Amino acid sequence: MSVFVTSETPAVLSEGQRTALISLLADEDPYIYKSIRGTLLRYGHEVVGWLHPHLLSGDPVLRRRVQEIIQHLERHEADSRFLSFCMKQSEGLDVEMGSWLLAVTCYPDINLTAYQALLDSFADTLRERLLHANNSSSVLEIINHYLFNELGFSGNEQNYYEPDNSYLNRVIDRRTGNPISLCLVYLLIARRLRLPIVGIGMPGHFLCRYQTPISETYIDAFNRGKVLTKAECIKYLMQSGHGYLDGYLAPVSPRRMLLRACTNLHQIYVDLELPKEAARLQRYILALSK
Repeated sequence: MSVFVTSETPAVLSEGQRTALISLLADEDPYIYKSIRGTLLRYGHEVVGWLHPHLLSGDPVLRRRVQEIIQHLERHEADSRFLSFCMKQSEGLDVEMGSWLLAVTCYPDINLTAYQALLDSFADTLRERLLHANNSSSVLEIINHYLFNELGFSGNEQNYYEPDNSYLNRVIDRRTGNPISLCLVYLLIARRLRLPIVGIGMPGHFLCRYQTPISETYIDAFNRGKVLTKAECIKYLMQSGHGYLDGYLAPVSPRRMLLRACTNLHQIYVDLELPKEAARLQRYILALSK
């Protein structure tokens, strides 16, 4: 019986038909591979279960093509999940969940639970050290020393426009990122510690702010936690040609923060001439802009 399925609504395949179909993925004829791949993709995400055992195949061509199809399907599902999140959530969405869902659109195999546990462990370490901190200066000194000296987080100045600077899992893996992603790490740890730290979306740069009833301190996570006054932030805005408006130093909502991260990533993909990736990010931007 033929294993090729050409109808719009895929027919139910027996286990034998599935095995025969998948074995043809390793065919040397590119037309056959393209045809079989297209047939499998019409079955949607259920194909992933059929393909997983073949990741251990002794045929390297089959392993590679199976991996490519699984990743394609999982990225497609992650894309739909993130789009749904963007369209359904309010201005005060969970920026951590949104950032992980964005990361999965590029890295569908990551273990989110493990990464969240790692952030928890960073916060636990700091929680003990902050027990005797009695003012905002000492709090920030302890956090900055741990994140930037001990853990080694720093701004990626050499490859500033690398896409991985925007994906939270890669920022944690490599201990480097861009201003908004490093501020995100700072904010997520601060949230676990219940510290009054917010994101500040200045034009051209992203900062954190530690706000108390008697003081406000700005933190440049990209520059190893450099502490800035409001006057220094205004000076930066004036010197960089942006001018100054009160809104430039106002906290941004979680939704606006996620939108800015997506906007930055979209521009990077445009500059790298990766149209499919740019189009994917454009969909996210439209969903978050509504």
